[in-house]
Amino acid sequence: MSRKIVVTGIGATTPLGGDAQSTWRALLAGESGISTLEQPWIEKYEVPVTFAGQAKVAANQILTPQEAKRLDPSSQFALIAAREAWADAGKPDVAPERLAVEFATGIGGVWTLLDAFETLQERGPRRVLPMTVPMLMPNGPAAAVGMDIAARGGVRTAVSACASSTEAVANALDRLLSGAVDVVVAGGCEAAIHPLPISAFAAMHALSKKNDTPASASRPYDVNRDGFVMGEGGAALVLETEEHALARGAKIYAELAGGAVTSDAHHITAPDPEGTGAARAVIAALKQAEASIQDVVHINAHATSTPVGDIAEYVALKRVFGDHLQNIVVSATKSSTGHLLGGAGAVEAIFTILALKERVAPPTLNLDDQDPEIVLDVATSPRKLPDGPILAISNSFGFGGHNAVVVFRSYEG
Repeated sequence: MSRKIVVTGIGATTPLGGDAQSTWRALLAGESGISTLEQPWIEKYEVPVTFAGQAKVAANQILTPQEAKRLDPSSQFALIAAREAWADAGKPDVAPERLAVEFATGIGGVWTLLDAFETLQERGPRRVLPMTVPMLMPNGPAAAVGMDIAARGGVRTAVSACASSTEAVANALDRLLSGAVDVVVAGGCEAAIHPLPISAFAAMHALSKKNDTPASASRPYDVNRDGFVMGEGGAALVLETEEHALARGAKIYAELAGGAVTSDAHHITAPDPEGTGAARAVIAALKQAEASIQDVVHINAHATSTPVGDIAEYVALKRVFGDHLQNIVVSATKSSTGHLLGGAGAVEAIFTILALKERVAPPTLNLDDQDPEIVLDVATSPRKLPDGPILAISNSFGFGGHNAVVVFRSYEG
């Protein structure tokens, strides 16, 4: 790859912190963002799962009342994360036509949709808010970010379940490499801690039901894992060509070296147990990065803590890396944040970037009895990464058989 694409800004709001750095520090400290839900609808609807990873800092504490009123919670998280990333990047001076947005969600404005339907039922059509459609549409978060920074180079939304925001980052890479734009704000968000999605995920036995011990419920790779934990929030990256970043004297976190998207065509919810599609995504992303499997020292795994998902990802990684897999330090950070669905990949991309920059793999919580069928070197405490040029990947897989992988390389200047 002749042209380098670099990360110059990061932003996040998660169950661990209200910004990227506080989230990262809490992650390294081994904190859990999972807690019991106190909302009245838990009892009203007898919701079977009573815990989740709620945003550490409420969006209405950051946005103005008018902004909060006109945006679905998913878009609120997107705007908060994107503003932080944009400021962190120094608010690049770029022609609007050369600035784009790739911002994803897995579910979109579910709160707006269901609240509006309740209003319709109880109070009639005249009381439905006129902003309902702009607030519920899945491209709402991307549109909010695009308008906030005056991006006119294209504003796009990837909706591919839990692979959504990793796909958005991969799409941003392709746009920048094409030369069509100079800067892209990429990321993802989700705000689905609502009785309907929770009940639906619980009905399909996807969620952990460890209601009595929420902080230890997400147990990637553990023999006692029983499902994922819902999380909410958002994250954003500012990506630009190295030439553009250096010309304006920007700080650079890492290089986005590769990305790939594949599909399983296997089952609407279950991953391919052979890991074929996921493995192809890893191989394709490494090929775009012009990297070998031996270059990879760290993986931020999708690792949702579901019985079938964790082992399918391991099978895929084993197909790609073979014996070298034992030399790679793996982190499963959903054990701390919960699963942010369409926002997960963007959050985990930031974790991967900071792991490379600070040379430390973050810990995986709650791994007390590792599944003997998953032979990975999992960091259960912060683990030092090697000096010199190093490579890491971040995986995301979603319902529908979506696979997305991005590759980051340490930036040596």
